[in-house]
Amino acid sequence: MTARVCIVGAGPVGVVAAIACARKGMQVTLFEAEREIDHSPRAATTHPSTLEMLGELGLLEEFQSLGLVARHFQFWDGATKTLVAEFDHEVLRDETPYPFVVQTEQHKLSELGLRRLSAMPNVEVRLGTGVVDVVEDAGAVRVATSGVERHVFDYVIGCDGGRSTVRKCLDIEFEGYTWPERFLVLTTLFDFEAALGCCPRSYISDPEEWTNLFKVRGDDLKGRWRAVFPARENESDEEAFSEGAVRRRLGKLFEDHPMDLLAHRNIYRVHQRVAKSFRKGRVFLAGDAAHVNNPVGGLGLNCGIHDAMELAETLHRVASGQAGEELLDRYERRRRPLNIEYVQQQTVANKKRLEERDPKVRQANFDELRRTVADRGLHKRFLMRTSLIESVRRAREIA
Repeated sequence: MTARVCIVGAGPVGVVAAIACARKGMQVTLFEAEREIDHSPRAATTHPSTLEMLGELGLLEEFQSLGLVARHFQFWDGATKTLVAEFDHEVLRDETPYPFVVQTEQHKLSELGLRRLSAMPNVEVRLGTGVVDVVEDAGAVRVATSGVERHVFDYVIGCDGGRSTVRKCLDIEFEGYTWPERFLVLTTLFDFEAALGCCPRSYISDPEEWTNLFKVRGDDLKGRWRAVFPARENESDEEAFSEGAVRRRLGKLFEDHPMDLLAHRNIYRVHQRVAKSFRKGRVFLAGDAAHVNNPVGGLGLNCGIHDAMELAETLHRVASGQAGEELLDRYERRRRPLNIEYVQQQTVANKKRLEERDPKVRQANFDELRRTVADRGLHKRFLMRTSLIESVRRAREIA
C-alpha cells in the first residue's frame, strides 16, 4: 500500500521533502497557507553537503543557474578595514564534487521545487490552504485545513517555520532564547567587491557594529548585496530604516555609498531554539519548525534540507517494509543532537566572534583564524565542519 504523506509548508525544506518523498513513490500532499512564495530576503547560502543532496534530486543545475558560485569567504577586521583570513573551499576537492557554496535566494528553490512537483503525478500541491489542526488517531494522522476540510494521512511532516502550527498542535516546547537585538538587512545594488576588494561572502568583525556582507543575484540575475547589521536593542523600525541610520551603516562599509542604490530594507527578531522533540508518533518536524538560529554562517536552511532528506529515506524504508516502525525513532536521534552541535553552537560562536569587544580576545580570534588558514589540515577541518559535510557523515554513524 502506498504511503500517504502530508507536508505542511512550501518553503525550501517543504518542497525538498515533497520531492524526495514523491521520488520514492509516496503519495504526497503539500499544503501552504500563502497563495504565493514570500520573496523577502531570507537564507541564501547553500553549502557543499546540501548541493550534493540537490544533485541527487535533479535540482542542482537549474538551482545553480539562478545564483552564483562562491569558492571563498573572508573575515575582516572592521575597525582597521583589513583582511584577516580568506578560506578556500577548494581544500575540500577530495571530499565533495562541489568545493564551493552557491548563493541562491531561498524563494528560488521553493519556486523551482513547486515547478517540479507540478509535473509529478503522485503529488497534490494546495497553495492558499493552511493547516489548522493535526491529530494522530489509530495508526493515521487527521489533518484539518483552513477550508474546514478533513484529511487522513499515514505521516505528516511539519515544515511550517518557526511559528509552526504543527509543532503547536503537538504541544512540543521550543527550547532556547531570543537575542535581545534584532538583525537589520540592507540590500543594495552597490558593488562592494569592486569598491572594497571583498569576496561575495565576507564577515566583518567590529566591536561597535559587526556586518555580515554577501552577494546574491536577485530576481533579475544582475546581482545585489545584502549587508546584515545588529540593530540596537531599543532601536525602532523607523529609526533603523531612516535615511540617516542607513547612510551611517552603509557608510561604515563604503563612505560614499549612493543612497539611490538601496533596494530593500528588512528587520527581524533572531532566535536560537530547538524543539524538545522532533517527532510525536507519525508526525515529524523539520527545518525552522524544529530549529531556528541566527544566520551568521548560513547553516539553518542547510540543516533543514538535511532533515528533509533524512525523513524521506526513513519513511520510505518503513513504508516499503524494509524496516520496522522503530526506525522512525532514529530521525530524532540523528537530527536533534546534530543541530545542537553543528548549527546552534556554531552560529552562536560565529556571532560572538563578530561582535567581540575585548581587544585581547579579538586579537586572539584573528590569530587563530590566520593559523587555521595557513595550515592546510586545520583549514580543511574548519571547512568540513562549516560546510556540514562532517555532520552528514556523523549522522550516518548514529544507528
